[in-house]
Amino acid sequence: MRMENVLSAVATGVWTWDSASGTATFDAESARLLGLPPIPTVMDEANVRAHFHPVDWAEIKTIVDLAIAEGTLAEGTLRIVDAESRVLRVVRSRSLPRLRGESMLLVGTMQEVPEPQPGTVTRVHFPGDWQRSRDAFLLDAGRALAEAHSTTEILRVTAGLSMPGFTPDGQAVFGVAGGHLRIIGYHGYEGEDDRPFADMPLDADYPACEVVRTGRVVYLPSPDDYRARFPSVWPLVESLGRRSWAYVPLVAGGETIGVWMAAFSDPVRFTPDERSIITTVARMLAQALSRTAARETERELTVGLQRSLMPTAEPRIDGVQVAARYVPTGGGLEIGGDWYDVIPLPSGRTALVIGDVQGHDVRAAGLMGQLRIALRAYASEGHHPDAVLARASRFLTGVLDRQQEEDPAAADDPRFATCLYIEVDPATGSLDIARAGHPDPATRLTDGTLLVRPTAGGLPLGIEPDTDYPTTRLVLEPGELMLVCTDGLIETGGHDLDTGWARLHSIIDGNAGETLERLADALVEDVHGPASHHMTGPLSDRREDDIALLLLSRDPAPGESGPGPGNLRPVRRTVLTVPQAEHARVSAVRGQLKQLMHDWTDGEQVDAAILMLSEMVTNVLLHTDGDALLVAELIGSRGTRRLRVDVADPSDELPHRRQPGEMASSGRGLMMMEMLAHAWGVDPRGEGKCIWFELYEGASESEAAEPVPVVPVIAMP
Repeated sequence: MRMENVLSAVATGVWTWDSASGTATFDAESARLLGLPPIPTVMDEANVRAHFHPVDWAEIKTIVDLAIAEGTLAEGTLRIVDAESRVLRVVRSRSLPRLRGESMLLVGTMQEVPEPQPGTVTRVHFPGDWQRSRDAFLLDAGRALAEAHSTTEILRVTAGLSMPGFTPDGQAVFGVAGGHLRIIGYHGYEGEDDRPFADMPLDADYPACEVVRTGRVVYLPSPDDYRARFPSVWPLVESLGRRSWAYVPLVAGGETIGVWMAAFSDPVRFTPDERSIITTVARMLAQALSRTAARETERELTVGLQRSLMPTAEPRIDGVQVAARYVPTGGGLEIGGDWYDVIPLPSGRTALVIGDVQGHDVRAAGLMGQLRIALRAYASEGHHPDAVLARASRFLTGVLDRQQEEDPAAADDPRFATCLYIEVDPATGSLDIARAGHPDPATRLTDGTLLVRPTAGGLPLGIEPDTDYPTTRLVLEPGELMLVCTDGLIETGGHDLDTGWARLHSIIDGNAGETLERLADALVEDVHGPASHHMTGPLSDRREDDIALLLLSRDPAPGESGPGPGNLRPVRRTVLTVPQAEHARVSAVRGQLKQLMHDWTDGEQVDAAILMLSEMVTNVLLHTDGDALLVAELIGSRGTRRLRVDVADPSDELPHRRQPGEMASSGRGLMMMEMLAHAWGVDPRGEGKCIWFELYEGASESEAAEPVPVVPVIAMP
C-alpha cells in the first residue's frame, strides 16, 4: 500500500514549501482541506495566504521561524476561510524544516480538527489573544532592554521581565571567554548557589556548555528530563528547587556570545508559543549585551588613550596646592581635545598648561597629544610664556598643513587649539600668563570674592603661524585660589561666560573651607552629577563637552598670618600688569576694580575710584615708555573699609599741577584726584614712581586728607 493512500485514509494531507522557488505544493487531501479541488496543486505564497485566517497565518509564520531557528518541529492550529472570509474548517499543521544548500524546504502534514460531539467540551486554542498579550510583552521588554546602558542594568531589566502566562523565577547569563563559560550575572539564587557554575570549560557536561557547543536551545520541561540528559550535574541542580529550565544561546553577529538560562519553579511544557517568547527575549538580550559590551570596550579604550595623554603623576608645586580634573565628553568614542599639564622649568619655577583642541574625536585627541608634547619641549628649553605659545602655534600650523596635504578632506574640517600657559613662582606668588584664545582665569580672594582676571592674549594656536602672545603678570596672594578651566565647565547647560562664571562662583562659595580636591569634585559634579568614576573624579552620562580644570592655592609663608583687619592685611587685593602697548586693556583694568568694589556701600565712590584709576593708568601708557603695575587693596570691615590703589611705572619724572585751558585735552588728572580722593600722593622709588589714592567707605568728601606734596614735572592728562 502506498504512503499517500494511507495518509488519505486517515484524512491527512501532505504539503511542502520551497523557499528557493517561493511555491507550496499540496497533495490531493491537503488541497481538499484548503477548500480546493482534491487534486495535487502548486501555489505561490500570496495564494496560499488567502486560504488562511490572517491572524492564524501571522502566528504560524512565527512558529515556523522559531522551528527553523531551533531545528525543531513546527506545530499550529489554523482556520481555513473561503473567499468571503467565512471559516470552513479548522486544521492542525505539523512541519519540519530542512536546509538544502542556501534554501530551505518545509515538509508538513495537515489534518482537520474534528467538530466537538454533543455533550462534550472541546477547546480549540486560537492564537489571537495570546498574540496580543505576547506582542505587548515583547514591546515592553524590547524598549526596556534598548534603554539599558550597562551590563548591570540589562541584567536588572531581564530579572524583572514578567512573561505572559509563565515567568522564570531564576535566571543566569553566561558569557564565553577564553574557552570557558562564566556567569556574568544571575537573579533568584542565593549568594553561593552559582559557585559550581561560575567558571566551566566548554566541554563540561552542563546544559549551557552544550548550547555553546551546538548552538541549539536546550529545553528541560521536568526534573526527569534534566536528570536523564545531564546526570553528572543534576545533584548540584536538584537542591535549587526548580522544575523546568530553558538554556538559550545568545547570538550576536552570527556568533554565540553567551547563554541565557531561565528556570521555573512551576512546570513549563515549552509550547511553541512559550518557546517563541523565550527565543525572542534571548535575541533582544543578546543584542543589548553586544551593544553595551561595545560601549564598555570603547570607554575602556577611551580612558586608556586619554590616560596615556595626561600627566602620569599628581601635579605638585612646592608651596602651592594644585588639584586637577579631566572629564571626557559623552557619546560614541568618548575622546576629545581637552588637556592639562604641569611642567617643571629649568628656572626652578613650574608651568601650568591647560588647553582645548577643537573637536571630540580621535583626530582631536591626536592633535592634542602632539601639541602637549611640543609645549612641554618648548617650556623645558626655558622659553618665556609668550615664546612658548608662539612656537606652539607655528608647530600646530605645520601639523595641520601636512594633514591637509596628505588628506584634502581635512581642509573641510579646520582645527585649532586654545591654550592658557601660566609660569608660577611659588616664592612670590607671581604668575606670568600667556593666553591663546582661552577663557581667562578666575581668582577667589580671601573673603570669597571671585574675580575673573583679564589677561592679554592672541589668536588660538594653529590659525596664524606668526602670532604674538603678550604676557600678563598677576600675583596670587597667600590663601587665594585660582581656577583655570576649559569652556566645558563654564558654558554648559545653556550658560554663557557671564552666567557660567556666576554659577561657578556659587559652587565655590557653597564649598568654602573644603579641600582643593573636594572643591574640584564639586565643580565637576555640578555639571555631571555624582556618578561613576572618571579620570580623576565623578562622572555620569550627562556630558555636553570635555572638561579640564586646574585649581591652585598658595600656602602662606612661614610665620605669615592670614588676611584680616586685625593685622591690617588686605581683605581683598589684586595685582595686575598693563603692558605699555596694550592701551585697549584700560577698560579691563576698570572692570577689575569694579569687581573688587562690588559691595562698596557708596556707588558714587565706586565711580570716582574707577575714573581716577583710568586717568592714572592712561597717563602711564601715554607719557612713559614702560608698563603700568596696578595694586588695589581693600582693608577693614564692611562699612569702614579703606581702598588704596597704587599705579607704578618705571619713569623717574614726577607729575605736577597745571591749569588747563577750556579746550585742553589733558592736565586735569591731579585736579580730579584732589577733588575725589580722600588721600592721594606720589612716592618716588629706586626705579620709577608710584601714584596712589585712597577712599574711605562711609566718609564724606570733607574728610579728605591732604595730598602728599609732589614735584611738578609731568602733567597728568
